[in-house]
Amino acid sequence: MKLVRRDIDPKTHKGYVVLIPEEEEDMWHLYNILQEGDRIRAIITESATGSTGANKIRTTLTIQIESIDYDFDACMLRVKGKNVAENQYVKLGQYHTIDIELNRKFTQWKEEWDSYSMERMEIACDPMKNADLAAIVMNEGIAHVCLITDSMTLVRSKIDVHIPRKRRGHCDQHEKAMQKFYDQIIQAIIRHVNFDVVKCCLIASPGFVKDQFFQYLMEYSTKNDNKTILDNRNKFILCHSSSGFKHSLKEILADPLLQNRLADTKAAKEVKILQDFQRMLMTDSSRAFYGRRHVERAIEAQAVETLLISDRLFRYKDVTIRRKYIEIVDKVRELGGDVRIFSSLHVSGEQLDQFTGIAAILRFPVAEIEDEDLDEEADVEEEEEKQERGDNDKQQQDNDDDDDDQR
Repeated sequence: MKLVRRDIDPKTHKGYVVLIPEEEEDMWHLYNILQEGDRIRAIITESATGSTGANKIRTTLTIQIESIDYDFDACMLRVKGKNVAENQYVKLGQYHTIDIELNRKFTQWKEEWDSYSMERMEIACDPMKNADLAAIVMNEGIAHVCLITDSMTLVRSKIDVHIPRKRRGHCDQHEKAMQKFYDQIIQAIIRHVNFDVVKCCLIASPGFVKDQFFQYLMEYSTKNDNKTILDNRNKFILCHSSSGFKHSLKEILADPLLQNRLADTKAAKEVKILQDFQRMLMTDSSRAFYGRRHVERAIEAQAVETLLISDRLFRYKDVTIRRKYIEIVDKVRELGGDVRIFSSLHVSGEQLDQFTGIAAILRFPVAEIEDEDLDEEADVEEEEEKQERGDNDKQQQDNDDDDDDQR
């Protein structure tokens, strides 16, 4: 993401930034940064009459955000809200939608740029951030070429080829289909894997499919003098998976035999930390807690060594709940603890969400936290937060229906 301009008051934390999203991952960062109540300004193009027509006009529109929709397929954010600035084409207070797309500049105002939003923006604007791990998860006829970035697992290419079964006298059809299948995977690797950035490329499959493909890949690269693949041969790691689908990455990244080879990648570090928490939960439960109230009590005792928290918790529509989680992060850092923010689009983030999205590894046992009253309190609060999310979603749907009726 390109930061064009930044004007944020260091005391009040109020101000604006001008940004240009340049990569797909930037959209995920923006989805986590944008909040209801923020204002955004962008140049839009629409008909002068407000309907689809030939006479198009370009105008600058500023809206106050009321809803945010992340369109994964189109790689854009649809931000809806009321117009809050004078405009000759759009009435003040009229609802409008702005599409935030790749390479399209926009301005964002916040009443308060909290620590989480600032950190997200700095990560997104860091030119050194990129996908440092690639994975080809495959089986006969099906393959997914993935890039694992700081925030998400991107399926860059899905290859689906019908492979005839081996039959006596018809082996040629099977071999030709497999060759076609392998060729498509190689072309996807050439297009999508940047070996200047990628530190490791996993090739995983059930059985011997991975071995046969790697042999074919090396023969193909030698025959076609593909120096990029040949020079990076040592970056390929063959490993077992239960299927050729994306969800198999969970078991692959958790394989202890791969941990040393993957030690420098962020995804492997997160998996290891989550494994450490789960191991601590089984062997010494007084040093491993999850759930907001339990973690807050551990922070009060200054016992938190490592905080694990899902970025999902920072997307609450209720500002009060969101601020509670930001305060937790700030307090742990203030006390010298390590904070790890997991992406809910990573397999490790999905696992953490099963533990309420927040967990902590403690420096020392804090047994007094474990009592039935606190468990009941945590259950009640979790139920309240679920109700809050449900009410907000219902209210937003009602608002959308009302707007459609007005149009």
